[in-house]
Amino acid sequence: MGTVSHFLALTAIITGVYELVFFTITALLRFDKLTDFAGSTNFILLSIVTLVSKGDWHFRQVILTLLVVIWSLRFGLFLVMRILQWGEDRRLDVIRSTFWKLAAVWVWSVSLPVTVVNASDSHPSIQAVDIVGWIMWAVGFSVEATADQQKLLFKNSTQNRGKWCNVGLWKVSRHPNYFGELLLWWGIFVSSTPVLEGAEWLVIFGPLFLTLLLLFVSGIPLLEESADKKFGNKADYRFYKKTTSPLIPLPTFLYEKLPAWFKVVFLFEFPLYSRNLPQDEMLNWKTKSQASKEVKAG
Repeated sequence: MGTVSHFLALTAIITGVYELVFFTITALLRFDKLTDFAGSTNFILLSIVTLVSKGDWHFRQVILTLLVVIWSLRFGLFLVMRILQWGEDRRLDVIRSTFWKLAAVWVWSVSLPVTVVNASDSHPSIQAVDIVGWIMWAVGFSVEATADQQKLLFKNSTQNRGKWCNVGLWKVSRHPNYFGELLLWWGIFVSSTPVLEGAEWLVIFGPLFLTLLLLFVSGIPLLEESADKKFGNKADYRFYKKTTSPLIPLPTFLYEKLPAWFKVVFLFEFPLYSRNLPQDEMLNWKTKSQASKEVKAG
């Protein structure tokens, strides 16, 4: 794993320096629009540098690098468009001083599968697991891109001001864009597995880190908190939240009927996502809902 370890060190240095440079520029100019650009282009930089530096150009290496570049370009362009139209990402206010460090860890760790594949001397023939990973990426990419576009159009409509997005994929998932992002990166990991040997399997830390980040840190928790504070007093919003899966798209009629323990264990409906709802009103709403069901049953 000597060559691989050198590439891991190289990508760590590139990522840290790259993010620090952009953080410094952002801090000096007070121009947060560069933050998203830095993150997305950093993925492109790492994947291309590792591919070209190794110089093997194996089919698996080229495909995975291409998938990362495609995702990064689309994601970066969308983020730039979003911040130009909607303004700064207020989530950065919470973690601004340490954001560049978090961004560096995010880029480096999530890129681990591609880094190791590009650095490896092992080039087994394309296997079924490669195809499975590519399909996961394609589905995830389509879901994320569609969800992002649907929300962008929704928020740009003057008729939807003061409303939460519940159209298209957002009808069956409160965060379909995150579902797509997680699926595509897990797909990249899956398609990297034919190459992995011994300690190289630790690259699973990449998709795991992204999953934990979105589920518990800068993703769903912050967005749920913001939405609950804005719309928590509206019965329609509370009903939407009760009947809509937080991540994995599911029909609302099915999700509503599932037991609470199942939602927590398998569908990531964690209590922390509802801690900012007005508890007294939520209790009254649940009581009325249960009463209504009892009347119908009677």
